[in-house]
This record gives sequence, C-alpha cells and structure tokens, in this order.
Amino acid sequence: MDIPADFAIDDADGTRTAVFTGDWTAHCLGDAAVRLRAALAGAPSVALDLNGIGRCDTSGAYGAISAAEGRPLSRANVRARPETVRLLLLVHEAMQSEPTPEPRRRGVVDMLERIGRGLFGVGRDFVGTLAFYGRLLVVIGKMLANPRRIRWAACFSLAERAGFDAIPIVSVTAFFIGAVVALLGANMLSQFGAQVFVVELIGIAVLREFNIIITAILLAGRSASSFAAEIGSMKMSQEVDAMVVMGVDPFEALVLPRFLALLFTIPLLTFVATLAGLVGGLIVTWGVLDLGPAFFLQRILDNVGAVHFWIGLSKAPVMAVVIAAIGCRQGMEVGGDVESLGRRVTAAVVHAIFSIIMIDAVFALIYMELKI
Repeated sequence: MDIPADFAIDDADGTRTAVFTGDWTAHCLGDAAVRLRAALAGAPSVALDLNGIGRCDTSGAYGAISAAEGRPLSRANVRARPETVRLLLLVHEAMQSEPTPEPRRRGVVDMLERIGRGLFGVGRDFVGTLAFYGRLLVVIGKMLANPRRIRWAACFSLAERAGFDAIPIVSVTAFFIGAVVALLGANMLSQFGAQVFVVELIGIAVLREFNIIITAILLAGRSASSFAAEIGSMKMSQEVDAMVVMGVDPFEALVLPRFLALLFTIPLLTFVATLAGLVGGLIVTWGVLDLGPAFFLQRILDNVGAVHFWIGLSKAPVMAVVIAAIGCRQGMEVGGDVESLGRRVTAAVVHAIFSIIMIDAVFALIYMELKI
C-alpha cells in the first residue's frame, strides 16, 4: 500500500534534521519536496534521516537533495539504509555535474564539411555505379552466350507496363510541346517577317531534341521510380535474398528484363513523340500562320530532313540504359525500412533526370564537333 511522503523537522544540536516518513516515490511525493524546501530554508546545517521511509526512487531523491539547496551532503549527514544512501549520492553527483557545452560551430566549417561529405557521397555513388554496370555487363555476356536463359515473358510484360502504357502521356506531352514551340516561334519570327521559318524551328526542335528529352524524362519519372519501388519492396520483404539462396541471380531475373524492356520501347516512344510534336506544331502553324499541312511537310522534307530525326533517335539506347540502370540500382540499395525505400525512389527519379540532361548536353557537344 502506498503511503504519502511526509517528514518532520528536528532542530537538536544546532543541525536541522529532516526525518522522512512514507514512500518518497514519484507516485507518492506530492508537495512534500516543496514543503521540505521551505522547512529547511535558512538553516546553516542540514541533515537527512531517511531510515523511516518505505520506498525511494530518483524522484524522491531529487526532491530531498534539491530541498537542501546546494548544501554539501555526505554519509556523515545522511542517515539511511545503504541502498538509499547510494541512490542519494548518485543523484547528488548527477546534479553537480556540469553540462557539456556545445562546441561553437562556424558557418564556413559547416559549409566545407557538407561539401566534403557531398563529394565523398558522389565518389561512393560513382564507384557503386561502375560496379553495378560491371555486373550488368557480365549478365549480358552470359545471356548472349545462352539466349535461352532470357526471361522473355518478363521482358514483354515490363515492356508493356514501362513502355507501351506510356504512349498516351508521351503523345499528349509532345503534342503540347510542339504546339508551344510553334506559338513562340510564330510570335517571335512574325516580328521580322520570317514566320515561314517556324516550320524549320519546329522540325529541328522536335526531331533533334524534344522527342527524346520528353520521352526520357517521362520514363525517368514513371519507369525509374517504378523499378526502384518494385525491386526495393522485394528487398524489404527479403525476396531478393530468397532468390540468392535458391541460386537465382537477381540481376538475371530482375535487372536484365527491365533493361531489355526499356531498350526496346524507348525508340518506339521517341518515334511516337516525334509524330505528336510535329502534329502539334502543324496544327498551330495552320491555325495561326495559315500554313497548310502540305506546305509544312514539304518544308520539313526539304529543309530539315531525316538527319535530325536519326540524331535524336541515336540517344534513345543510351537513355534506356541509364534510366533502367539507375532505377534498378537504387532499388537494390534499399534497406529494411520504408524510409529507405522512399529515399531510394526519390533518388532514382532525381538521378535519372539529371543524367538525361547531362547526357543530352554531351551528345550536343559531340554532334557540334562533328558538325552534324
């Protein structure tokens, strides 16, 4: 049975002694500590007699010591059972310890530290990416040596989900991109009386850049995140570990089908995006500049040609490799918690889009040097 904490004061021998009774625990303490502080206020010497208490925890010990208001306590002026004395001295030492001051941090040091950690992370990711591509090349070599090991059913299923199902969104996006380019070109070139050249502007922009860029960015947000989430969830549920135990190579069963699926579908989606972008530009030039479809197509054939289309299409396999590899690698890096899955899915999309823009810039420099 719990007994409320209480005390009595004895001023014999010039020392104010607090005689404790009851249970000095967090549940029974009540206002006893506050009353004890008031009773001991002003006393030059204080002693604590805890022989009469039933139970005592850290809350009761803290209340008793804090009521002493910093007066030194030792075994000489604390009368209690040995275990209670140890508890009081332990709490007293903890109260006397100085808090560790926080080191003063400087903005420049923090900035340099973050830059260093970022560079280290980039280097680690680069090494991990090289290792991933190396293992993927080994699996591709095995598949070329024995094509019967390729899981064609998984490849076609993933090609449908990752590629063919994206045809509507790719078409609509490319259509409006072509229309926007046509509107901007018509508005700007009309000021110089050169609105007829808007056809060449649309043709070069759509055939050379926007078809593959729009396709790759949409697939980066759609397929790279899907690959990372699918493989990551399998990692979380230990399905990948189970495949390894059963002797199945995860790269052969999970990564290679996704790689082949995008390798087959991105050129097709690029072609669809090209047609949609040209149609969007054609409708705008027809409605705004009154340039008919026959005139539009004839200028595309005469002044733009197929070279720009093949330049844009040449980027498709590289984009497919990058998107599939980044999505699958981030999925393979997922840990055992949902937070890790979210971080890796986000990283897959961000890294894929960044890589697409960088690769397109590299292609632009290469073709500029080749004067194509």
